[in-house]
This record gives sequence, C-alpha cells and structure tokens, in this order.
Amino acid sequence: MRSIALSRSFLGRICICFIRAVLLVGTTLTPFEMAAQQTGTSKPLSSPPQSPPMAMHMGRATSLRELVQEAAEKNPQIAATFHSWQAARNVSKEVLALPETQVSVQQFSVGSPRPFAGYSNSEFAYVGFGVSQDIPYPGKRDLRAHVAEHEADIMEAQTDSVRRMVVGNLKMVYFRLAYFQQTLNVLQRSDELLNQVQQAAEARYRVGQGNQQDVLKAQLQHTKILQEIAHHHQEEGLLEVQIKQFLGRPQASPDIVTETLTARSLSFSAPELLQKASEQNPDVRSKQASIQQQESQVELARKNFRPDFNVQYNYQHTNGDTRDYYMATFGIRLPNRGRQKAELAEAQQNQERARREFDSESQRVLSEVQQQFVRAKTSEEQLKIYSDGLLPQSEAAFRSALSAYQSNRQDFESLLSSFLDVLNLDLDYRHELVEHESALAELERLTGVDVP
Repeated sequence: MRSIALSRSFLGRICICFIRAVLLVGTTLTPFEMAAQQTGTSKPLSSPPQSPPMAMHMGRATSLRELVQEAAEKNPQIAATFHSWQAARNVSKEVLALPETQVSVQQFSVGSPRPFAGYSNSEFAYVGFGVSQDIPYPGKRDLRAHVAEHEADIMEAQTDSVRRMVVGNLKMVYFRLAYFQQTLNVLQRSDELLNQVQQAAEARYRVGQGNQQDVLKAQLQHTKILQEIAHHHQEEGLLEVQIKQFLGRPQASPDIVTETLTARSLSFSAPELLQKASEQNPDVRSKQASIQQQESQVELARKNFRPDFNVQYNYQHTNGDTRDYYMATFGIRLPNRGRQKAELAEAQQNQERARREFDSESQRVLSEVQQQFVRAKTSEEQLKIYSDGLLPQSEAAFRSALSAYQSNRQDFESLLSSFLDVLNLDLDYRHELVEHESALAELERLTGVDVP
C-alpha cells in the first residue's frame, strides 16, 4: 500500500510540476509574441510540454459478482451478525427445558454440634437425602420457546439485512470506482482532441490569422484536464480503501481493477417489485417476526396467571431399630395478580407497537422501491438520449467546428465550446450510467431480485 501511495504521490508531483511549467511558458512567451504582433511578423509559438502518461490499470479485471461472493464470506460485520443469529437459535432449547433439579443431603445431630452426634443412641438423629423439582404450569415452557424462536427469526432477518446492506454498499463503491477508472480514458481522448484544437490555434497564429489568447486558452484547458486526472487518482485511492474494508482485505493488498461498466435492463414491473419487497425484504420480515413474538408474549403473560408447581421427595435413615422416614411434598406457587396484570398490559402495548412499526417499515420500503424504480427507468431513458442523440451530435458539432476554425470560418470560442460539450456530455453519460446501476443495486437490496 505504501508503494501505491508513493506512486500516486509521485504522479501528483509530476502533474503539479507540469502545471507550473505550462504557466511559466505562457508568461515568458507573452512579451515576445506581443512584440512580434507589433512588428507585423508572426513567430512560431512554442508547444507546451506534453502531459505525463496516464497511469494504466494493470492486472485482471475483477467482476462485481466475485467481490460480492468474497464479501459474503469474509466481511466481519456479516460474520458477527451470523454468529448472533446462530446463538439465538439455541435460546428456545434453553427455555423449553425444565428448571434445574435440586438435590439435597441432610444430617441431623442430637446433643452435640458434632456431625453424626447421637446417631447411635437417639432415634431422632438421621441422615437424609432429598430431590426437588419446579414444574411450570403446562404450556408456559412452549410459549417461552415460541418467543425465543421468533427472536431467532428476527436475528435471521437482521443478518440478511446486514448482508444486503454490505453488498449494496460494495456495489455502490464498485460502480463509482469503475466510473473514475474508465473516465481516465475519456480524459485521455479529450486531451487528444484538445491537442488538435491547440495545433489549429497555433497554425492560425503563425500565419497571423489568430491571436495568442486562443493558444493560451487551449493550454489552460489542457491544464484543467491534468487537474481532473489528479482528482481521479485521489478518488480512486479513497474508493479502494472502502472496497478493501468491505472485503476484509488488508489495506496493503493489491488494488482492484473494475470491469467495464455497462447498462443493465430492468425486466421487472413496479407491481412485481413491490410484491417482492413485501415478501422478501429482510427489514419487513424482521417486523413480521416481531409481531409474532409479541403475540406469543401476550399469550405467555396470560398464562402466567396460572400457578406453578413444585414436587419434593425426601428419604431419612436413622440408626438402630427405628424405621426410615419417607416424605413426598407437593407445592403450589401462586402468582401475584397485580404484577401479572401489569405484565399483560405491557405485553399488549408492545404488541400494538410492533404492528405500528411493521406498517411504518412496510410503507418506507415500498416507497423506496417505487422511488428507485422511477429513478432507474428515468435514468434508462436518459442513457438512451445520451447514446443515440447527445453524444454523436456533440462529436459531429465539434468536428464541424474544428474544420470551420481551420478554414478561418469560425471563432475560437465556438470551437472551444464544442470541445467542452464533447467532454462534459461524455462524462455526464458515464455519471448517469453509475446512477442507473446504483438504482438497480438498491432495488436488488430492497426486493431480493437479481438483475442480470
């Protein structure tokens, strides 16, 4: 990672040094060119230094599907919630079991505190053994198990929610990284077009048909492209850090090269997506399980009005001719009805709260699904407008403007405006592509569908 950071820092220093050189050349050439114009002669304008070569992304491109699989297996946040769910699955077995059995040993002395005092000469001294068992009212243990099972269902849904959240965030960052990596090629191509503009401006300046300002504007735009390249490298570095965090990789591991970003088509209708969200969204399922848990809790609160039981059995052995003693005890634990009424009221309020939370979460999810559907469809139309209209039209307009400028039939401002249209529309198209794919990724997270 240190070598990667050093290489990016070195590239940034190259860009800064080049920008300074361009500005120095522009300022030093100005007096000579002004003198040439005043004497009526035109001297060839020196070309600015060439931009440093752009860093190429070496290595095999990693597909998004591979990274999603890796995140599902190695992301620590997903692993933590998974173990929480596995732990919750055992709670139902705990509460379903009977309370612990109590075993007691008794020794009764007579005449002295010493152990077994009087055991040989008193019929009151004895050694005893006892067993005691609490037995809840029938049905209470099953209801406690149901409450615990629904809690495990909630944890399962939350585990799925965390997994989808991590995968969704990974997709968002991957799309942005693909944008910055691929727009470097756009900047490279735009820089080549700008070289044609600059050469045309210099050619006209040499023959006295242009002016120095046109050449300097072309150089300024060239410097702005270099600045944008440096910004792209910075954003790439930040996005690489986030992706490695999602994957659980060391930050010193090699950087990731993305695949070429292409537009996917959404084959699901809005009603289908809404139905899928209602059935498969983990946050909605979590709220459904919470309602079921609270319903079981209300039933358990009602059942707690019933008494619990306790059975005991004791055996006492004495010395001599005295017979052994056997004692069986059956006890009833009566509940405090005031406390149980408060417990029932609490459970009923929690049940109503769970229902309201389910309604709120369902409305939120369905609203978000509808928003992302509109966003995806609108973006799909925008991409078609870009690819079929704006991009080819801007290219044609630039070529026409360049030809007209070279033949002294158009001013430089119009040519530069056409060039900027080509550059900005290409960048806008790729940004819209990221927005489109991000909307599809959100729909996948919300509904559980897979958009190929």
